[in-house]
Amino acid sequence: MKAYLVHEYGASAKFVEGDIPKPAVQPGHVLIETKATSLNPVDHKILTADLGINPDLPAVLHMDVAGVVAEVGAGVNDFKVGDEVYGCAGGLKGSAGNLNGALADFMLADANLIAKKPTTLGFAEAAALPLVSITAWEGLFDRAKVAQNDTLLVHAGVGGVGHTAIQLAKTRGLRVATTVSTQDKADIAKSLGADDIIFYRDENVADYVKRLTGGKGFDVIFDTVGGDTLDKSLEAAAPWGRVVSIIGQNTHDLTNMHIKGLSLHLVFMLLPMITGEKRADHGHILSVAARLVDAGNLKPLIHEKRFRYSEVNEAHALFASNGHTGKIVLENL
Repeated sequence: MKAYLVHEYGASAKFVEGDIPKPAVQPGHVLIETKATSLNPVDHKILTADLGINPDLPAVLHMDVAGVVAEVGAGVNDFKVGDEVYGCAGGLKGSAGNLNGALADFMLADANLIAKKPTTLGFAEAAALPLVSITAWEGLFDRAKVAQNDTLLVHAGVGGVGHTAIQLAKTRGLRVATTVSTQDKADIAKSLGADDIIFYRDENVADYVKRLTGGKGFDVIFDTVGGDTLDKSLEAAAPWGRVVSIIGQNTHDLTNMHIKGLSLHLVFMLLPMITGEKRADHGHILSVAARLVDAGNLKPLIHEKRFRYSEVNEAHALFASNGHTGKIVLENL
């Protein structure tokens, strides 16, 4: 089968078209004929650096996939040949070895990591959702355990995880504030359901906490940026608040966390793929997300330019330039 392979990792790494054996279906797995994938920050990080979870070279990358079930392994009862599915199921090295990614004609996937795709979305749109939806779900519902009366701040509301977090929070009736950099992004965030907009370049933490919460602080804060944004999150949190972050590779002063009695939760949604544990949780989340999509309560934000698999190097160059708004998607055409 055709695949787009990387033969090295690092700043100069590129994808090269090649032919590799089609994976053999295994018990508990399905073979997916890939139709689309999306580009997540972790996909680019794996390409350009050694994260310790990089697949052995030559490697097939990209985690998110949407496609059609071509073969079903023994013990799989929830899927049949011809089903249209989506998931976040490969593109890294797990405890049992390589999990090949979506940048090939076929992808072997653990059936627990996938779900039937939303019927109202095409393959490209569906491929934009798995990683970010699972991450947002785990942060809001599994870790912060948001309740309807909570005040919620989502940092970077037009980012991949941010735009799904806003929409998921609105399904639970929360009032949502979010940070953005421009009026165009503010308009997008509003269209996704954000109630309050913070232009983070123009307003400091104390001012927007006073404006939006009367100085109390937010009950829940979802940091999708990391770095000093996590420090700002601790500053903006109300006493006994819950702070969730998806990026924790920095050093932070936890004074605010201590004096307010805050809880801090770090989400690493790749753990089920890496460890092999709790994979069915991801399939369940994706099944619920598909129903939310089909009910009109969740939609992907996608960059206007779409790429073919053969243009994967151009797609990564765009991602690296930070010149995109919304998820970058690639179609296997």
